[in-house]
This record gives sequence, structure tokens and C-alpha cells, in this order.
Amino acid sequence: MPLLSRFYGIEIRMWTGDHPPPHMHVIYAEHRAVIRIDTLEMTRGKLPRRTRLLVLEWAMMHRADLARAWAEAERDERPSPIEPLP
Repeated sequence: MPLLSRFYGIEIRMWTGDHPPPHMHVIYAEHRAVIRIDTLEMTRGKLPRRTRLLVLEWAMMHRADLARAWAEAERDERPSPIEPLP
């Protein structure tokens, strides 16, 4: 699963050829979650509160980048990396 971004020990990943709706996979220590790109709703898994807030802040800053990455992944291309949270 290609890595889109890494910050504060959080990894954001996206599968190529994955199922809709557009989403990202978040990995933090032993925690795993799936978050939709359009609504930023966590549809699967759990994250610590602080981690979830950091991911949501990052995702709001990079919504267009996430949409582009999803389009690339749908074409079975490796999604372009996205800048981490500063």
C-alpha cells in the first residue's frame, strides 16, 4: 500500500485499484482506520483522539491532493506523495 504522507508517527496510505468511495488508510502504532476523503468520516477502525485531529487537520489542508491521489490510484498508478503536516 503506497505511502502518501508520514508525520508525527502517523502514516497515510492508499491502495491502487481500491474500492469506492474514495478513502485513505491511516496507521498509527497499533491503530488502524479508514477515512473517507469527501466527508472525512472515519468509516472503520479507531484512532486516538489527538491522532484523529491531526489527520483531519492535514486532510483538510490537502483535499485536492487526496482527490488527485485517489484518481491516480484508480488508474493503478502509484499515488503522488503529499506534504506532511508541518
